[in-house]
Amino acid sequence: MATLIAPKYFSPVEDAENIKNSCLGWGTDEKAIISILGHRNATQRKLIRLAYEEIYNEDLIHQLNSELSGDFESAISQWTLDPADRDAVLANNALKASTPDYRVIVEIACVQSAEDLLAVKRAYRFRFKHSLEEDVASSTTGDIRKLLVAIVSAYRYEGDEIDENTAIFEANILHDAVKGKAFNHEEIIRVFSTRSKPQLIATLNRYRDIHATSITKGLMGDSADEYLAALRTVIRCIRDPKKYYAKVLRNAMNAVGIDQDALSRVIVTRAEKDLKEIMELYLKRNNISLEEAVNKDIGGDYKAFILALLGSDEPMDLKD
Repeated sequence: MATLIAPKYFSPVEDAENIKNSCLGWGTDEKAIISILGHRNATQRKLIRLAYEEIYNEDLIHQLNSELSGDFESAISQWTLDPADRDAVLANNALKASTPDYRVIVEIACVQSAEDLLAVKRAYRFRFKHSLEEDVASSTTGDIRKLLVAIVSAYRYEGDEIDENTAIFEANILHDAVKGKAFNHEEIIRVFSTRSKPQLIATLNRYRDIHATSITKGLMGDSADEYLAALRTVIRCIRDPKKYYAKVLRNAMNAVGIDQDALSRVIVTRAEKDLKEIMELYLKRNNISLEEAVNKDIGGDYKAFILALLGSDEPMDLKD
């Protein structure tokens, strides 16, 4: 379930005008911006952006970028983008970073539906004038290039049907490759980049049933091996994305200095989808709620915005 609390009724024109007013004068009224954008869903935010551009002949995100700063500016700018465009920006930032974060590419490719991934690739091509596949290939080499290009190029079948014979057959193929430490075997990449998610989950379950161990345990090699790390992330994102995101949040909050990029990414991308369940898993694993952790370790307008997306307060509808 989503954590975002958005009003049923709203006026995009009034919201656009109120955001503009909050940016006038000597200081920016960050609380007013949070009270609006922190409580609007993707459709509502898009209408606000359109109204803002029509009224003021300027892009709302450019205005926010010029008025805000730091982690707050980054998070609210990501939030205000259309979801597909946001993922395109996240992917590009991950690839262009001094130390590329391949987890972001795997999340987009393996958690999203086939249609959502296609929308991200279209948005990426429109914004950056390259294909996502092209930039992934040019930013990587060797085995990790083969894996990442394969998963971002995929268009997985979305049905629930499972072929048990195929699951058993491919579980044994994967086991033979892992047992022989042929981690870069083309069959491993083929299976994880082409099969539907239900079929892959069935294969992973048969792997565990037949061989009395999980495949991820067999893939625990050199911690510095980017390919193995990416492959384990693929498996975790497909098997249980909510559990995966709860772990990303845990690592982000436990990092020295807080990994605010990872924290923002998970909350901004999941607040309208399944963040409530992710937060429940976080609480179960850490014995502290995510709201408490954010309150304890983060401050300022960034904290207020993150808490708004976590559903910690409730705005009033403009009318009954």
